[in-house]
Amino acid sequence: MTLGWAGIVRLCLVNAAIGGLAALPVNLFNRLMTVELALPALLPGLLVALHYAVQITRPVWGHRSDTQGRRTPFILGGTAVVGLGLIATAWAIAFAPSTGVALTVWVLAYAAIGFGIGAAGTSFLALLATAAPDARKGAAATIAWLMLIAGAIAASIGTGIALDPYSPERLMLVIPTVALICLLVAILATFGTEAQIGAVPAPEESHFRDAIRATWSDPAAKAFTGFVFLSIFAFYLSELVLEPFAGHIHGLTPDASTRLSGGKDGAALLGMISAGALSTFGLGSLRGWAVLGCIISALGLLGLGAGLALLPFTIMLGFGNGLFVVGAIGSMMRLAAERAGATGTRMGVFGAAQAIAAGLAGIVATGTLDVARMTFSDQTAYGIVFGMEAVLFLAAAVVALRLLKPAPILQPGE
Repeated sequence: MTLGWAGIVRLCLVNAAIGGLAALPVNLFNRLMTVELALPALLPGLLVALHYAVQITRPVWGHRSDTQGRRTPFILGGTAVVGLGLIATAWAIAFAPSTGVALTVWVLAYAAIGFGIGAAGTSFLALLATAAPDARKGAAATIAWLMLIAGAIAASIGTGIALDPYSPERLMLVIPTVALICLLVAILATFGTEAQIGAVPAPEESHFRDAIRATWSDPAAKAFTGFVFLSIFAFYLSELVLEPFAGHIHGLTPDASTRLSGGKDGAALLGMISAGALSTFGLGSLRGWAVLGCIISALGLLGLGAGLALLPFTIMLGFGNGLFVVGAIGSMMRLAAERAGATGTRMGVFGAAQAIAAGLAGIVATGTLDVARMTFSDQTAYGIVFGMEAVLFLAAAVVALRLLKPAPILQPGE
């Protein structure tokens, strides 16, 4: 049995919870470490890279949910672990007695955040691919990522408002509240869902190594994994430098720069809605939205790097990101769902490629920024990072033209 539209929307609230939690390490905590604590930008970059590095375990979580026949425990358990990691990180930022203690807590906390996101995110996408009817899988993917961005917006803007005026004590009040709210949302989203849709399809391969080997032997899956790596590497290069850029170059306060990130995510949400709505009427394709999104994102980055108006080009970047996500993630959902008995494993492989790319992007972006600031002005240093990302987005657009199938996300009347 599959879910109707209401059930799909409710299930996708899981992604809203994950998005809200995942936004804080790359936005707020990055800003607090870099600006308020005056630490090198490479430090939060390495921590975020760590939280992505441990997500190489995503195929394991996906395969376990395939073999155990249940995905909800992985979703809720992972969400809870992420929340605990955020609380520990906030404590170390606010009250750690020494830098050594803070670094130890941050390393353990970011590793926990990565494991939690890997378990919850992979299991959620596998459950969604099973729960959504074939005719609605493209739409379900769009809804899921709309929810992801909506959760990030709510957490970024809500946290920014709640932190004004900023203080360590207020930080330790706000972060546990956000973690609890996100866990309750995930519980509401998954309650009774698996009982309604029935058992997870039996796995094609009961042993993890055999399952990975079978996935990697599929030429389509292997080629798409490469595209995911390149495009996500480009996508995440600006994640750890946008808020410091707003603080260093434009003088924004922590709450204002957090709201700027929320505005960027809002523009991405608009891009997703636009692509999904047009596709409902047969206008556009997965490949078309991926290519157009890459190009618009590159233009936004070039504007930021050139020192043009902050808000308009941040919005342009976000809107392009939204179009790109519809094309790339829609393709991912379709390809993973083609093998019902290996949906979790395939989603895990794609997710691992995404995580590795995102982690490397954080190191490359923050490391490049630190080195460039030693030689050039701050504006030029940030411009180098944004320009590098723009080039990679244009390269991803070329790959999308050659690789992705031009099939529409939604057929008219779906």
